[in-house]
Amino acid sequence: MRHQTALAVAAITAAGLAVSMSAPASARTAPAAPPTPPSPAAAADRLVAQRPAALHTAPEDEIVRRGVTAGAGGLRYVAYDRVHAGLPVRGGDFVVTTDAAGNVLSTTVGQDAPISVETAPELSAGKAASISRSHLARATRTSAPVLTVLAEGRGRLVYETVVEGTAANRPSRLHVLVDANSGKVVQQWDEVRDADDDQSYYHGGRQNPTHIATTASGGTYSMRDPGRPGVSCANQSGTVFSGTDDVWGNAGGTSLETACVDAMRAAQAQFDMAGTWLERNGLTGTGRGWPMRVGLNQANAYWNGSYANFGRNSARTRQAVPTDVVAHELGHGIFQVTPGGSGGGNEKGGLNESTGDIFGALTEWYLNERRVSEQLSGTTALVNYDPPDYLVGEEVDLAGSGPIRNMYNPSAVGGHPNCYSSSVPSMEVHRAAGVQNHWFYLLAEGSAANDPSNGRPNSPTCNGTAVTGVGVQKAGRIFMETLNLKTTTWTHSTARRASLQAVLNLVRVGKATCTDFTRTRAAWTAVSVPAASGEPTTCTG
Repeated sequence: MRHQTALAVAAITAAGLAVSMSAPASARTAPAAPPTPPSPAAAADRLVAQRPAALHTAPEDEIVRRGVTAGAGGLRYVAYDRVHAGLPVRGGDFVVTTDAAGNVLSTTVGQDAPISVETAPELSAGKAASISRSHLARATRTSAPVLTVLAEGRGRLVYETVVEGTAANRPSRLHVLVDANSGKVVQQWDEVRDADDDQSYYHGGRQNPTHIATTASGGTYSMRDPGRPGVSCANQSGTVFSGTDDVWGNAGGTSLETACVDAMRAAQAQFDMAGTWLERNGLTGTGRGWPMRVGLNQANAYWNGSYANFGRNSARTRQAVPTDVVAHELGHGIFQVTPGGSGGGNEKGGLNESTGDIFGALTEWYLNERRVSEQLSGTTALVNYDPPDYLVGEEVDLAGSGPIRNMYNPSAVGGHPNCYSSSVPSMEVHRAAGVQNHWFYLLAEGSAANDPSNGRPNSPTCNGTAVTGVGVQKAGRIFMETLNLKTTTWTHSTARRASLQAVLNLVRVGKATCTDFTRTRAAWTAVSVPAASGEPTTCTG
């Protein structure tokens, strides 16, 4: 076929020459138009077709393109899923990165080898459903088990079942993977992620009213953002707050309308930060955000896969809607919609919790609200804000003991780990968030920031080295591009490898330097995360 195409081109060229020779001397043949560069999706599809071995593709595999996500500097991330012998493959997904012109820059593949597994189960689907249901104390609905291949080694046949109900007095959508031959539970994870002239509580209080964007229609105003689609705030039944004027809240710590002012202010800032700092199209990557609810009667906040829900502190004096908590929960949404999703093992859960903390810090620094004293009516009053720092939840005092996590020194709160070790992958996910949080702080600010009064104290390293930061905005961009390379099987080492590839991709489009590559790697080494197989070792890749 290629030989025939070449002959056809040659024939067309010869005909063109003949016309030119018989034309008047003043006539000129128009230059041939340059070839149209392939689209990112077409370029990625070509790689998939031409290099199956690099993607560990088995003869029974079908590769399905899932979508294209835009990144900084014109980067494009083309995500693929894998089907083996008609069965979905969990962990078989991968991402191909191109520039805007369709040049392929890199691939991230979670799978280690081609799949070769018997696809006939010994266990019945009904038995798998019963096993799965027993793992949620109060189950109300169990989905039909889906026979799936888990990309472990040469593959493992499992049933994936979703059990809905309640756990610890909050909704639960528990995914349970049961070995289709032995009946052993291989993995489980919950889609619901815990947190541990409008008057707000956390954005100026009564003394300094803030402003949120709302929607007006027919003389009624509602807490729906007209310029940031999908961003809204409602009560526990899902009814969006509305009124006959565009004045909201009373600055009280227990007022739910005030809580929505705070939630909207934080979500709107996070949406804008994503566009301005990270070059992301909204929170979803497709120009949208997510709804929020307030009034949860718990000292908690959570993301349930569709919206963020916020409670109050244990003292019942404040609603759990400071900037970092709101952005944390919506950060789980970003983790969920980037390639590789949010499902997976326990170690991935810790990285998901850390992702929420990182987006909380990024949004605080983007807003950059400083706590100040103002002279009001002859007295000095402290105006309440959630100033930028690398603490999590310090303003709401969720459990009565201050911040729930510390990013520059994780061990300062509950002994969370500063450094990676073999115990981290199985650790409770909120504790395990400490390692990546510490990495991000070192990447952003370095180990000797020496500015504690402005939220940037010194930070210990695990190997005693001095680390220099790249700045919070660039660190956020590197982290976002790392998430765009995420696969289903996500660990600290694969996140390290992907972050280094992300920097190389950013270097290619002029959004980072080789110094950023060196500092990104140094920050991972400083928190003891080991190098992954095949990770880039130099800035030239």
